Parts: sequence; C-alpha cells; structure tokens
Amino acid sequence: MRRIYQELIQDHLLRLRQMVFLMGPRQVGKTTLSLAAAEIHPRHSYFNWDNPAEKLLFIEGPDAIAKQADLLELAKEKPVLIFDEIHKYRKWKQFLKGFFDAYERTSKMIITGSSRLNVYKRGGDSLMGRYFYYRIHPLTVAEITAPYLIEDEIRKNPKPISDEDWNALMEHGGFPEPFLQRSKSFSRRLQAIRKDQLFREDIRDGTRIQELAQLELLAELLRKQAAQAMDYVSLSKKVGVSIDTIRRWIEVLKSFYYCFSIQPWSKNISRSLLKEPKLYLWDWSLVEEEGHHHENLVASHLLKAVHFWTDRGLGNFGLYYLRTKDKIEVDFLVTKNGKPWFLVEVKTKAKGLSSSLYRFQEETGAPHAFQIAFDLPFVDKNCFEEKGPILVPAKTFLSQLV
Repeated sequence: MRRIYQELIQDHLLRLRQMVFLMGPRQVGKTTLSLAAAEIHPRHSYFNWDNPAEKLLFIEGPDAIAKQADLLELAKEKPVLIFDEIHKYRKWKQFLKGFFDAYERTSKMIITGSSRLNVYKRGGDSLMGRYFYYRIHPLTVAEITAPYLIEDEIRKNPKPISDEDWNALMEHGGFPEPFLQRSKSFSRRLQAIRKDQLFREDIRDGTRIQELAQLELLAELLRKQAAQAMDYVSLSKKVGVSIDTIRRWIEVLKSFYYCFSIQPWSKNISRSLLKEPKLYLWDWSLVEEEGHHHENLVASHLLKAVHFWTDRGLGNFGLYYLRTKDKIEVDFLVTKNGKPWFLVEVKTKAKGLSSSLYRFQEETGAPHAFQIAFDLPFVDKNCFEEKGPILVPAKTFLSQLV
C-alpha cells in the first residue's frame, strides 16, 4: 500500500543534498519505504548491517561501499544508497560523516534506524547540516484515506474511512503487516516477536542494562497504565528498583519506540501540574481498557501529526495535556510555534461537552476546542472551521490530520 512518507522522501531526494534519516520502531515500514522511494531513480543500492558480507564493507570504510555501488563510474543521475540498521555499527556516525563528505556529489543517501539515530538529532552532532530526519509512524486514518502530501497542516476535506479499515485499525493497530493481515493470531505472534526482539536483541545489545526481567516487568506495568500519569514511586516499589532507575529505564523504552510521553502545559493555566508526564504506547492495540485504548489511539495520531508537520518544516509543533492540581483535565493540547492551537478531549461515547474545554480554551486562547467521540458516524464537514468547543466524530477529526 502507498504511504504518505514515500512522496515526502522522493521529494527530498529530488531537491535536497542532505542524507535522509528515517527513524521509527521495528516493523513500521522504514525499509519498505526506502526501497519504494529509491525506485524512481534508475540506480539504487541497498546495504544492511545485518548482512555479514555487507557488514565487512561497512568496516572496510566508505571507499569499499562506493566501489560496490559503482559510484566511481560516470552516471547521468546520482544513484541512491540505502544504509539499513547501520546504527548497530559502533562507528556508524564516523562512517556516515566520511562517506557523505567524500561522495555527496555523486550519490544520495537514505539511512534507517530503530533506536540510536534519534539520539543524534539533537545538538552537538558532527553530522549536523548533513542530514534531515523524518520520524516514521504507524498507519493512521488520514494516511489510509488520503496518502498524499498537502501544502497545509490540516486536510480541509475529510474523507471517510471504510468500516473494515476502521475496525482493523482499532483492533490490530497501525503497524502495516498486522493492519493488512487482520488476523488475531498473526497480530499476537508478531507482538510476541517484537517484544522478544526489543528485550533480547535491541536493549540487550544496545544498552548496559543487565536486569532485563525487571525491565520487562516495567514495560508490562506501563502497558497496563497507558494513557495515565506516571507514578514513579509506585513503579519503583513494584519493580524493586530506585525511582532514578525507573526514570532511566523509561527513557530507554522510549528511545527504542516502545512508548512515548507528553508533558503538562502550564503557561497561563492556574494551579497547573508542572512535571507529571502521561505515557502512551506506540502500538495502541496493546492497550486493553476501552477508554485508554481510544485515548492512546488519538495520542498516536496527534504525535504523528506534530512530528510530520515539524519534520516537513511547516513550523514547530508540540503535544501536551492540561491538568490542574484540582484534577480538572483536557486530554491534549497541540501547539504551533509555541502557541496553543487546538484542544482535544477524547470520549468513547458522545455526551455533553466537557466544561474543561470551555475553561482551558479561555485560559490558553486556543482557536479550536474539540470533544471527539468514537461512537459517532463520519460527518463530511471541516471541523477546523469551528472556533468554540464542539462535539466531533473521531472518524472526521482523525481524517483531517496526517
């Protein structure tokens, strides 16, 4: 199936000199996207660190890869080189810098990674200026119904998702294979494999953590507490490690795309919480309780949107939640260039508008406030034309994102 990232990567390869960094969890489709994007170029080569023969080429250095890819031959167009799982190479950063500096004029490069690449997108990076990164997310409603780029952030013409696709997205999640297979047994088997790879390969090989059984217990506790504020003290007691260790381990799980967190927004909010993050899973199909499952699905859609908009250069977007010390709460706030843009409250069933939306829209000055309901049928209407708090079908709202 076509994905929106394919057009994004192809556009980058045609216009920009920088390397493409594709970051995201295992089985989200990074390799498939890389190969699909490269196919429009007459010449492209694929190198995988996990292939023993190609591993030797990486170790030999940039010239060995260049020779294998025929970069020393005169060519009308620059060939595309894909380096897959290169983050497993201890000297991957040094290799890429050397390769780019030597062969930027004769090649285009796509780099994929499921863990460490995200660490190096921050400051203090010797690769700075040599790459742009794109964070790859699972499938979402808008990508299923309209997998093409638009100039603005919001899709003004919502498109209905079929009942079959909607049910598959709800039950099997947005990772491409389980979504397309639509088989409970297949999804369970793939989840088991992904879990085993996470703890027995990625974290074991990529960190110094020895207490993998306790880390696995923490991951299971986080799964059961998804869409809730994190209680470090309680987690510390249940896992049997210090609070500081819990914090470090959660950061590890986040870096390997098991979960993500959002912070409370406090500017102009009276009696706001300041530090307590809420946690969600990358695979919302793992969340069992219905209300938390729906909230996690929306959180994933919103995170994908703010990452996509930011990575495209449309602005600097952020995702937060709102909660006061009196436990008055709205599930999500999306910001644009540091200013509140729209509020989202998630409900399984349609009912009266939450008074919290009115309060927080006034305090934040956000132009839009939505209460989205999962039991309402799709409505062919741009909900972003509305200013005050309004009840919106989840199928409509989500189809207008990414």
